[in-house]
Amino acid sequence: MIARLLGVGALVVAAAVFPAVAGAYPVKLLQEILVWGVFAMSLDLLLGYAGMVSFGHSAFFGIGGYVAALALKQSPHLLSALVLPALAAALAALVIGFFSIRVSGVYFIMLTLALSQMFYAYAFQVAWLGAEDGIIGVPRPRLLGLDLANATAFHLYLVALIGLAALVLWRVVRSPFGHVLRGIQENEGRMEAVGYAVQRYKLVAFVMAGTLGGVAGSLYTQFVGSITPDAFFWTTSGEALLMVIIGGTGTLWGALLGAGAFILLQSLVSSYTERWMLILGLTFVLFVLFAPGGIVGALSGRVGRRA
Repeated sequence: MIARLLGVGALVVAAAVFPAVAGAYPVKLLQEILVWGVFAMSLDLLLGYAGMVSFGHSAFFGIGGYVAALALKQSPHLLSALVLPALAAALAALVIGFFSIRVSGVYFIMLTLALSQMFYAYAFQVAWLGAEDGIIGVPRPRLLGLDLANATAFHLYLVALIGLAALVLWRVVRSPFGHVLRGIQENEGRMEAVGYAVQRYKLVAFVMAGTLGGVAGSLYTQFVGSITPDAFFWTTSGEALLMVIIGGTGTLWGALLGAGAFILLQSLVSSYTERWMLILGLTFVLFVLFAPGGIVGALSGRVGRRA
């Protein structure tokens, strides 16, 4: 355990000092990986631990992004950057989750997908959200008097937040609550029979994942300086789902690794061909067939065995 914590600490330090040894483009790639990594980890809490496959997770990403954009243009402070987007995403997750967890399987998938597409259609049409152009020119916040428009300060801010989010999720999944989620994933009926309030646990997990997804959307808005209706589109959830599966479901760290693999592959292959999605799809198929445990499973020696 100590060795693992030291290894994680070393990775955090390496990510923090990365701008000192790398150029602007590699640093941007790392920041993009960190932002998408925390979004993928939030989805992994649902998929890998509670067994809920959601194609509507993009709703919380978009809500967090749009709330951050609107708030930061009014007042570029920490409240606008993190607190308000997290609260808005949590409220949306509470409402959506209240109805969604009442069904399971393909019905849960389609219901979450339909709700996220409703957000997409609304954001695409209304003028006060910028319609199809979205909201541009979003400033970065000020933190304790420090202007995060500075590239180095923003990088350290991102690393610290993603590290904190990963630590919180790690504690959650290793807690009794996390063990109950595992039990629900394996046999929901049995957990309900022994007295656990399964629906309540699923709702709490859904709200936690949605809140963190909203934070990820806010960080993405701060990273690129804009947000568009595409943040709500189902492909946003689909990409996060690919990241989780490529990295390894139910591992958290695998989601971060999957985000890195996805973004690096996209960046590398798209520079050579416009058909990079075809190569990415082939990579995904190969992982499913030969390494169903994802990158983490392959590193653990579970290649070729069903996760």
